[in-house]
Amino acid sequence: MRTGVIAKKVGMTRLFQADGRHVPVTVLLLDELQVVGRREMDRDGYAAVALGAGKAKAKNVNKPQRGAFAKAEVKPKAKVVEFRVAEDALLDVGAIISADHFVAGQMVDVSGVTQGKGFAGAMKRWGFKGLRATHGVSVSHRSHGSTGQRQDPGKVFKNKKMAGHMGARNRTQQNLEIVRTDAARGLLFVKGSVPGPKGSWLTVEDAIKLPRHDDVPYPAGLFDPKAKVAEEAPAGLVDDAAVHEIPALPSDEEVAAIAAEQEAGAEAAAAAADAEANATDAGADGAADAAKSDDSGSAGESKDS
Repeated sequence: MRTGVIAKKVGMTRLFQADGRHVPVTVLLLDELQVVGRREMDRDGYAAVALGAGKAKAKNVNKPQRGAFAKAEVKPKAKVVEFRVAEDALLDVGAIISADHFVAGQMVDVSGVTQGKGFAGAMKRWGFKGLRATHGVSVSHRSHGSTGQRQDPGKVFKNKKMAGHMGARNRTQQNLEIVRTDAARGLLFVKGSVPGPKGSWLTVEDAIKLPRHDDVPYPAGLFDPKAKVAEEAPAGLVDDAAVHEIPALPSDEEVAAIAAEQEAGAEAAAAAADAEANATDAGADGAADAAKSDDSGSAGESKDS
C-alpha cells in the first residue's frame, strides 16, 4: 500500500481530446509536498509516513510542531497528514513527492471537507416540498411542518430531518480518474468534481476498491531536481492513457432501417388496435340484437296469453 498525497484545490476547467470531446477536470496542486516524519513498526507499532504541504510562518506554528519540523530539517508546513503504508513503502524524511506519483488513467479516492452552507432550512437542506404557497398558509411557506406525534411518544426522534447546519462534512469521492499530470508545475487533473471550496486541502490516494495501476511508481513518485521533466501531452489535451473510445454512431443506412422498423411496428400496432375495436363493436351489436329479439319474443308470449 502506497502513501497518498496532500493537494490544494485550485479550481475546475476542461481539457480536450483529439477528437474534440471535452472533459471537465478539477486542478489539484501539490504545494511543496515533503515527508516530515515516518512511523516504523518496531518503534511505533505501525508503518506510516507523515507528509507536509504548503508554507506556514514560524510564529503561527506551535512549539512542538516547530521542534518536529526542525528535527526533520524541513520548513514549517501549513498542513500535515499521516498515511498508513506497507513496510516496504516507507519514505525517507525530507523526500519530495511529485505529481508523477500518479499516472494518467489511474483511479483515485479524493477526501476533503465539503463547502459549508451555514444554517439552512428544510427545503434547501433536505429537498422538502414546503407548505402551500397560496390559501391556508400564513408566513410559513418554507417551514418543514410538524416534527412529532402526540403525547405518546411526546418527543422528536433523533435524526429527524430538520433545519440546521448544512455542509462542512468530511466526504470522500471514490474512483475518480486522473486524466493528466504535470510534474513541472506539480498539478493533477482529476476528471469530475471533488469536495470542498477553492483553496481547500484534500487528500488523494489510490482507489481502495480497485487494484493498483500497473504503471504507478512504487513506493512513490519522488521529485528529482536533476531530472529533466518533459511534458507528455500538448497543453490543454487529455493524456492518451486516459482517452476512452466511444461506440461508433450508426450509419445512414442503419438509421433508415431502424426508422422503417419502427414505422412498421407502429402500423402493425395501429392495425391490431383497429381490429380489436371492430371486434368489440361487432360483439356489442350482436348482444344488442339478441337482447332485442328476446324482448320481442317475451312480448309475443304475453300477448298470446
